Amino acid sequence: MSVVVDRQDAVAVVTIDRQEALNALDVETLTELRDRLRELAEDYAARVVVLTGAGDRAFVAGADIKYMGSLEPAEAKEWGALGHEAARLLEDMPKPTVAAINGFALGGGCELALGCDLRYASSNARLGQPEIDLGIVPGWGGTQRLARVCGLGVAKELVLTGRQVDAEEAFRIGLVNAVADPVLEHALEVAGRLAARSPVALRVAKRLLNLSPGALEREAEEFGDLFASEDAKEGLAAFAEKRPPRFVGR
Repeated sequence: MSVVVDRQDAVAVVTIDRQEALNALDVETLTELRDRLRELAEDYAARVVVLTGAGDRAFVAGADIKYMGSLEPAEAKEWGALGHEAARLLEDMPKPTVAAINGFALGGGCELALGCDLRYASSNARLGQPEIDLGIVPGWGGTQRLARVCGLGVAKELVLTGRQVDAEEAFRIGLVNAVADPVLEHALEVAGRLAARSPVALRVAKRLLNLSPGALEREAEEFGDLFASEDAKEGLAAFAEKRPPRFVGR
């Protein structure tokens, strides 16, 4: 088993463990990751998902390049679709996802991190989309998500040159939210705070934030709809009564 799921109360920690390959993704590992993410997307008890890599050298160093070198176009499209589904699950599942980037996050690894809602990096992290050096391009959403996260100019520079950035530069350009050591501990602290929030409000907030710019009418409508939820009533009442809220997810 190269993908391990551990539970820490309402937080699910997903660890990719192929340390002998710097946690690079082969077909078996990526399929297993996709399957675990599918399960967690439907798991009400898991209110937050943290994604990380085993060891301190790599989050995910990329995809299995030897495997990709043997692919014909139809096979490459299937491989791309598998990676797209994993990244899309991280982006779209109705709960926050957090990347704890410990070391290399290159190619597909960077794309998986970009699929997460929040990204935290260790001081030794290196991120990038070096596919251009192989004569290909990012295939798991990197061109689109990198542009949304860092801006089109930064995305073009990193994708077209294949240049890697260290943790401090990643923070400066907005690719990660913070640099912290130990990074998993920091990610779990943030995840714990998120898990204490209303799952209903988090789900709606994430969905709205993922909408294209200009969706203000949708935001106003869903904001109003939230006031019918038990969690909204509890959160507002708890504030007025100066006590911690007790959210139930309805």
